[in-house]
Amino acid sequence: MIFPRDHYSHPDFKTEWWYYTGHFTTSSGRNYGYQVTFFRFGLKDRQQDNSSPFFTDLYMAHFALSDKDAKTFRVAERANRGYGEKAGAATDKLLVWNEDWRLEGSGEKQSLDVKDKEIGLKLRLIPAKPVALHGDNGLSQKAEGAGRASYYYSFTRLDTEGELEIAGRKETLRGQSWMDHEFGSNQLADNQLGWDWFSLQLADNSELMLYVMRRKDGSIDPYSSGTIVKPDGSARHLALADFKIEALDKWNSPKSGAVYPMKWKVAVPREQLELEVTPFFPAQELDTKKSTKVTYWEGSVVIRGAVNGKAVQGLGYVEMTGYAGKLKV
Repeated sequence: MIFPRDHYSHPDFKTEWWYYTGHFTTSSGRNYGYQVTFFRFGLKDRQQDNSSPFFTDLYMAHFALSDKDAKTFRVAERANRGYGEKAGAATDKLLVWNEDWRLEGSGEKQSLDVKDKEIGLKLRLIPAKPVALHGDNGLSQKAEGAGRASYYYSFTRLDTEGELEIAGRKETLRGQSWMDHEFGSNQLADNQLGWDWFSLQLADNSELMLYVMRRKDGSIDPYSSGTIVKPDGSARHLALADFKIEALDKWNSPKSGAVYPMKWKVAVPREQLELEVTPFFPAQELDTKKSTKVTYWEGSVVIRGAVNGKAVQGLGYVEMTGYAGKLKV
């Protein structure tokens, strides 16, 4: 991969997303988790008439805010064609937008600006570590066969500051974020149902990304993998055999009827890492019927455990897809 070029849009690929999650505390002491994702779905194979909105790429975006103290969850979404400047993604700089939602980058700095009804979030993000490449030098295989892969990298720790506005009340904030950028054309195999994804930031300044690809028959695809990022920024690929994830509890969504795992034991034996990952509260499910038409769980989690025999804590995010119906990517 080549940077900064690969931060920008890749219109030759069918699916692409810029994905941010994080945790912050406001000036009044309230604690939140957030998710902001910009999606691009390419329709280049049907672009016979670029003057028509029906033959342009489709852009979608999700925004979720988890109030960890009040245990409330707010979700907003956008969906637009890349036509008439209503939504788009630049190929010569980091700039992605969907109506008044905006992601921009300048040098090492990135910024997010999203708002919906009475809620607005403005963030300034600066990488505390270099880019971490996942898979084989950034090529992350998701299933057996040619094309069942995506290009995937992360900024696993971004120093974050900004402003949260709720019902006209503005507060400054500080926290940490995680950024994923992924692009590909044909990731999921026919026998795959969805995935469980973990982004974990530990207080010892290390990070762990894991994803488990689930098959329709209940088995785990052997191409599931992960990455561990050390405090010095060095990253090591983890094969499925290198880690273990055990679900300890479950939650039945009253809205979708889906049954999700809701607490996990995570271990990476070679790193002497044992963690317990617990959601701040269960009801962090998104129903995106107005955009991607996917119901999935995306939530803030707290981490407690040990690394090399020393107690460690942390914060993270977990994403679970395919529990409310097969995911199509």
